[in-house]
Amino acid sequence: MDVDIISEEENPMLHRTDVTFELSHEDATPERLQVRDSLAAKLNKDADEVVIRKLDTKFGMRKTVGQAKVYDTADDARDVEQDHMLERNKIGAEEEADAEAEEA
Repeated sequence: MDVDIISEEENPMLHRTDVTFELSHEDATPERLQVRDSLAAKLNKDADEVVIRKLDTKFGMRKTVGQAKVYDTADDARDVEQDHMLERNKIGAEEEADAEAEEA
């Protein structure tokens, strides 16, 4: 899977960069978490700081265009993003599991 950055736009008010990228893949469209990890590695960021907003694959094509929000810190992502997007991107899931383990 190859990730190419198409555009990056700084958004200092929300402590993030809006990224549009193109993904080339051999098989089916990769899972959101695989894309998030690959994009985070390409941008030298932690995976919890990257939120994949959209993945769009045209029928029969092996290219996907996506949009992501890359935050300065994982806390910024949790403060700004909607709960369902955090859940889709598995951000904060580890902390919830740790909290449940401590309660037990």
